Amino acid sequence: MTQRLYYYDAYMSEFSATVVSCKEVDGAYEVVLDKTAFFPEGGGQPADVGFINSARVFDVQERDGEIYHRCSERFAPGEDVGCSIDFERRFLNMQLHSGEHIFSGYIHQLTGFDNVGFHMGENTVTVDFNGVVSEEILAQAERLANEAIWNNIEIEAIYPNDDEIEKYDFRSKKEVDGKLRLIRIEDADLCACCGTHVHYTGEIGMVKAVAMQNYKSGVRIYLHAGARALDDYNAVNKSLRAAGALLAAKPEEVPAAIEHLLAKADARKATINELRMKINEMRCENIEEGTEYFADCIEGDSKAAQKYCDMICDKAVIGAVFADDKGEVKYCIGSRTKDVRALGEALNDALQGRGGGKPEMFQGSINCTKERAKEAFIFLMKQNLV
Repeated sequence: MTQRLYYYDAYMSEFSATVVSCKEVDGAYEVVLDKTAFFPEGGGQPADVGFINSARVFDVQERDGEIYHRCSERFAPGEDVGCSIDFERRFLNMQLHSGEHIFSGYIHQLTGFDNVGFHMGENTVTVDFNGVVSEEILAQAERLANEAIWNNIEIEAIYPNDDEIEKYDFRSKKEVDGKLRLIRIEDADLCACCGTHVHYTGEIGMVKAVAMQNYKSGVRIYLHAGARALDDYNAVNKSLRAAGALLAAKPEEVPAAIEHLLAKADARKATINELRMKINEMRCENIEEGTEYFADCIEGDSKAAQKYCDMICDKAVIGAVFADDKGEVKYCIGSRTKDVRALGEALNDALQGRGGGKPEMFQGSINCTKERAKEAFIFLMKQNLV
């Protein structure tokens, strides 16, 4: 069985090993070494990547207690090889994993909720808890986690024997099989874990909860830590300052400036809608009483189409309005005396549309220009569908 060097020294980035076996699987080669510092995917932590000699190691998996390095080249059993790990990635994973332990430990202390899901993705860490965490508790846990980081507490790995296990009150994300390994961070957390961690909490830098959402019967919290937290801060800060420059506002004034712009936009939109309605009223004045049908195209949403169609029906037996709303054509067909449902369904069939309604009004959207829709409506009127 492969000797796991990452448990002896999580900071090891280069090592020598001997190839035990090499097998081609799905176009790649699965290499087993007599010892390895490559961490295999497990416990929510992704696998290390790097090189065996010049061959790229792009995945590492554990099966039945053995560690398989998936790489791009074949090696002969008994061959001595030099190995190197992408340590920048490894160290970030150590920061993320250690930061998650501290944060989850404090959530557990404050609420009693268990961590029932954990995943370290390429862009964020997600942690699932089996209870609803309030915003106040979230902020308190984040503060306590960062205070533990500032205190630079030692992170210890403990391997209790069977007789000692009952002495430890530890968290575990799943049922533990085999030899127990506990990660202890004094006053913050004690948790069963197979992952790699930094030696001291100060190396984490910081932990930041960036989002929280309801998930199943509890919550899912999104975390950043270490270098990723700094990168996220830099990206957000850059965007905020760019927005401030566009709005001629200080960063802290950006939300208020945006609210002001949105209010002005809403007021302008209301004015535009009022003017459009006046134009539609003027159009209706030119419709003769009792006209068999009248169709028109406008700019606006489905609500504007409905209001205009209702005005048309005061003059014409059947009215139809086609509105171009942000690239999607909305329509409304109405009548005071006729059942227009067959007409609406025929229009949907002809133009890949969708919609429905009552005998006196049928509404929906269609996949074409409003001018093409008006032409189709006029054609269908001539088919005596109503």
